[in-house]
Amino acid sequence: MLHSTLALSLLLIAVSSNLAMAIKKEKRPPQTLSRGWGDEITWVQTYEEGLYQAKKSNKPLMVIHHLEDCQYCQALKKAFAENEEVQEMAQNNFVMLNLMHETTDKNLSPDGQYVPRIMFIDPSLTVRADITGRYSNRLYTYEPQDIPFLIENMKKALRLIQTEL
Repeated sequence: MLHSTLALSLLLIAVSSNLAMAIKKEKRPPQTLSRGWGDEITWVQTYEEGLYQAKKSNKPLMVIHHLEDCQYCQALKKAFAENEEVQEMAQNNFVMLNLMHETTDKNLSPDGQYVPRIMFIDPSLTVRADITGRYSNRLYTYEPQDIPFLIENMKKALRLIQTEL
């Protein structure tokens, strides 16, 4: 009797332990729209929603094109997420969208479809082709060391709203 009670107790402990581990594995944090670019930022889901919010809020739309399996995108994402000034400006002054697919708007790929690519659209729904990165062969790409340049371009996008609209 004692032997079967002990065996039954061990069996219950093993089953409950395995069940607890299975439950723990399934409890992952929900995937947010930030995809690692900044969890404190409010992100829109679609390009169309971003255009609507930009017009409604009178804020520029910042579109980040990226892919999960791109090492350059991952490096830029890390630098973007760790930079407090970028995060603060993105959170407070921009409508933010990150896309892992191309849009149907060819204005968002004036020099080709490559990643990472960051483009700005002002509240009048004009794609700001004049706000570019540092590279002549991929005008809208940024690398991790280009974060200060991206900050300047974010400020430029904000200034253009005040002077042009």
